[in-house]
Amino acid sequence: MNVYDFDKTIYYDDSTSDFYIFCLKRHTKIITHFPKTALFFIMYILKIKTKTQFKEVMYEFLHEVDIEKDLTDFWDTHKNKIKPFYMEHKNPDDVIISASPEFLLKPICDELGVGCLMASKVNPISGKYDGLNCHGKEKVRRFREKFGNAIIDEFYSDAYCDTPLAEIAVKSFMVKRDKISDWKFKTRESRL
Repeated sequence: MNVYDFDKTIYYDDSTSDFYIFCLKRHTKIITHFPKTALFFIMYILKIKTKTQFKEVMYEFLHEVDIEKDLTDFWDTHKNKIKPFYMEHKNPDDVIISASPEFLLKPICDELGVGCLMASKVNPISGKYDGLNCHGKEKVRRFREKFGNAIIDEFYSDAYCDTPLAEIAVKSFMVKRDKISDWKFKTRESRL
């Protein structure tokens, strides 16, 4: 089985940012949430708040949207950002593991016929997390929970924060825009 990160790996940009901007253009009242979001972002940068705490505040914009309609319209206009390499290589048993919200990625993953989606469980109305942000070692934990010791034949990501998944794959690849290269492990021991 092949495992993929989503944002900037098989999708050209960050889907959460794109969805936020898409919704902001439709629902200008979202701008009223900006001061609190900016404050929590600064506190996250200063390590006063966690990434999850910052994201929960950012997701408060969901109170202003029509989630079903906006998701449908968003993917109708953004599915063209799925990278050609993925469209050429996709298989029914693919696994996508992403820190983005599951509710955001599920419609496009269903349309693409992705075998399994693992993503951050975020309530699409309240913006609150149910569990941990699906990031770093949490991705490995979730993969092992669902698939046990199944072998990852190939793993693709755009970021070294996904090294824990890269380490358990037979082959790992770094994706930068349309360029795919072998994963460069920082230390030899991390691959052993």
